[in-house]
Amino acid sequence: MQEINLNVEVRSAIGKGGCRKLRANGLIPGIVYGKGIEPVAITVEPKALSAAIAGEGGRNNLITLAGDAALAGTTVLVSDLLRDPIKGNFRHVDLHKVNLDDKVHVDVKVNLIGIAPGVKEGGHLDFPMHKIAIECLPAQIPSHIDVDITSLTIGRAIHISELQFPAGVKVMDDPKAAVVSVLGHAKTEAAAE
Repeated sequence: MQEINLNVEVRSAIGKGGCRKLRANGLIPGIVYGKGIEPVAITVEPKALSAAIAGEGGRNNLITLAGDAALAGTTVLVSDLLRDPIKGNFRHVDLHKVNLDDKVHVDVKVNLIGIAPGVKEGGHLDFPMHKIAIECLPAQIPSHIDVDITSLTIGRAIHISELQFPAGVKVMDDPKAAVVSVLGHAKTEAAAE
């Protein structure tokens, strides 16, 4: 697993006014919290945060904090990331301190592989579960879960119970839940003409 570092600074300016000033200066206000530590208000550079959550793992990347001596070496996950609804830029970040020996609950992205034959036959691909909730040790968090849909015909679904998960990963969602399915009716020859 790739090591990701993120520079943070402890901030004294708290509250709406303090956060507004930080954003005006191009910084992101945030907080670090978790088992065994008091919540700490921080600031982060937007480019550094973007780099830390880039790539396949996204918000599930394990991040090691650097910069402020009190937080240096702390391993965190992004637990919440608030974006401006219009501009899309970051407004606030919550970083959750994790112990590498304690299991965590995260949502992992589902990655569809291939083209479903049922879609070619005129069906509609229904993809209600873009993420699956799992529990595992932080170092075992998969970057995504692959779902092969090359055998999916009209009227068929792939359920969580049919998927393969890495060792040590426990699924928290209902095993009977459909991850992806093909809905609709096959094209008839008359309709095709």
